[in-house]
Amino acid sequence: MKIVIINYGAGNIQSIIFAIERLGFKAILSNNPEEIKAADKVIFPGVGEASSAMKMLVESGLDSLIPILKQPVLGICLGMQLMCKSSEEGNTDGLGIFNIDVIKFTPRVKVPQMGWNQIYNLKSELFKDIKDNEYMYLVHSFYAPLCDEAIATTNYEVQYASALQKDNFYGTQFHPEKSGDIGEQILGNFLKL
Repeated sequence: MKIVIINYGAGNIQSIIFAIERLGFKAILSNNPEEIKAADKVIFPGVGEASSAMKMLVESGLDSLIPILKQPVLGICLGMQLMCKSSEEGNTDGLGIFNIDVIKFTPRVKVPQMGWNQIYNLKSELFKDIKDNEYMYLVHSFYAPLCDEAIATTNYEVQYASALQKDNFYGTQFHPEKSGDIGEQILGNFLKL
């Protein structure tokens, strides 16, 4: 199986590579459109600020490639947020895969939300054999509101979409690669799609 992690300069990539290796697979890092198109599975990571990350995607031409991919694609954290219509962070236009706008938590809660929180209302084969209320690791100040594409919910002041799915596109606000055995199981489920 060919697994490609999109390398566009905005990823905490090493922990994803290690998690995939623990599952018995190898992943390659690439920003080459032909290599990404030829992959069986694509992981779209992201750590950092939305507008600068989007600028890097545009400069590399990956902004037009990612939305037309046909194989399973998993966006993680900022990767998921960039797959949405827009983000309030830096007033950024996203890739428009998920029909939702990413917004900022209100000043009533501490941001970023950093640490472990529960996921529930699980609705996808991504969560095969995973029970509601498992804890996942999150670090974020912006979130996708609940919507039709939500496949997991988390509560932090408000209930929000901690995972999204549309067709072959999946996104997790949490970091499966940093969420212990359950997170690794979610990555394993993605690789079996």
